[in-house]
Amino acid sequence: MLIAAASLPGQRGLFDVRCAGGAIASVQPHQRGNIARADIHAHGGALLPGLHDHHIHVCALAARQHSVPCGPDAVRSAGELAVKLRGAPGSGWVRALDYHESVAGELDRHRLDSMQAHRPLRLQHRSGKLWMLNSLALSQLGLQPGEYPEGMQLDASGQPTGRLFRLDAWLAARQAARGERVVPDVGSVSRQLAAHGITGVTDASATNDASALALFEAAARTGQWRQRLRMMGGANLPQPEHPLLERGERKILLDEDNLPEWESLASTIRDAHRQHRAVALHCVTEAELVFALAVLAEVGVLPGDRIEHASLVPEAVLPLLRESGVRVVTQPAFVHERGERYLADVAPAQHAELYRLRSLLECGIPLAGSSDAPYTNPDPWAAMRAAVQRRTRAGTLLGPRERLSPEQALALFCSAAATPGVVQRAVAPNGPADLCLLDRPWPAARERLHCSDVRATLVAGECIYLRDAEQSRQRHAADLAWFAAQ
Repeated sequence: MLIAAASLPGQRGLFDVRCAGGAIASVQPHQRGNIARADIHAHGGALLPGLHDHHIHVCALAARQHSVPCGPDAVRSAGELAVKLRGAPGSGWVRALDYHESVAGELDRHRLDSMQAHRPLRLQHRSGKLWMLNSLALSQLGLQPGEYPEGMQLDASGQPTGRLFRLDAWLAARQAARGERVVPDVGSVSRQLAAHGITGVTDASATNDASALALFEAAARTGQWRQRLRMMGGANLPQPEHPLLERGERKILLDEDNLPEWESLASTIRDAHRQHRAVALHCVTEAELVFALAVLAEVGVLPGDRIEHASLVPEAVLPLLRESGVRVVTQPAFVHERGERYLADVAPAQHAELYRLRSLLECGIPLAGSSDAPYTNPDPWAAMRAAVQRRTRAGTLLGPRERLSPEQALALFCSAAATPGVVQRAVAPNGPADLCLLDRPWPAARERLHCSDVRATLVAGECIYLRDAEQSRQRHAADLAWFAAQ
């Protein structure tokens, strides 16, 4: 693979980049004679390391294609929610997402029955940790008294309320056992990510197991899955066999209202470390974050241990984060997508502590970016814009002190999968040929940070996405002329 006449951010002139054996073989000043031999004529477009989403849920994102959005952006009252649920396309189970109490308050099986009683319904809270089922859905699971799993809420009479906490894996297994589970189309997600310039992802689902791994290995063998995949999961997650896949960190979920015993968490972390496996601790609240850091201080930190989200980081906790040596993987897009809700629900004194970026970098804390899709948009460029602008959908500034430069925002998605926020990849000889080519030079792209600028995406030197080159060249002739004049 030869890419001719590409620009490299921070360097003057144009370059020809040759890939061989899955790696970058050479980066040389552009030679006009190479244009005729080039597989891709870049026309001066910026060539970047392929983007890596460091925290995503691929199967849930695939399932979203067949789900009904029921969040505050889609419905605003109980009546609108009922109309949405009753009008769900298809037959059989209704799978709905994004619910927040601002729409219609707390829901249980009886309230859901009043909105949709004729089809089994599972509605997920926007936090991702709660499913709400109507009575028909509960009955179709075939449960008998005494079979109720921990996490299934019961009323005063011992009957299920329809509220299931952290039971994603149990619910999926129960539906699969009864022939009701749909295998997610991860190929469609792979194509979507490729069009955004994404060459790798870290799937952060705590429920990942041998069956989830088998799904991705099969998809990779058939060419449906094209990106590199680092998979988190539980203690028994096997080592993958396909070269695109690797086993990642032990994922540990922390919920402030149900924190584990101190020694239980310490034991879990020690077990992972004995396997030479880092841990990834889900920390959304201040209490979760402080608890995780305190246990890590006792157990010790293995290089690669990471904090997921770090949604709320008080000033006093910044030194603890820095001294711990952990990495932080965060989601700047939440500021844009949920900012209005934060302004309403979070105390004003804490607004500056939400999804910190610049203050973490200034403290020397390794920081990487991600989408947490499907809970936000999987578009990394939208996350970059949010990191730079720090504005809600309504345009309100939220934590302006935390704004990043476009280059810092891009860097959030350019670190290596195994070392988020630590080792930054570059377009240089001997590096992996995982590349993202834009249709314009970086000085023009940095002003937009938009996914429509992605022209080609390569993994191991193989093109997995290519937009029409001639159309791109004509549309951005002015940008290229500007670059040539510099």
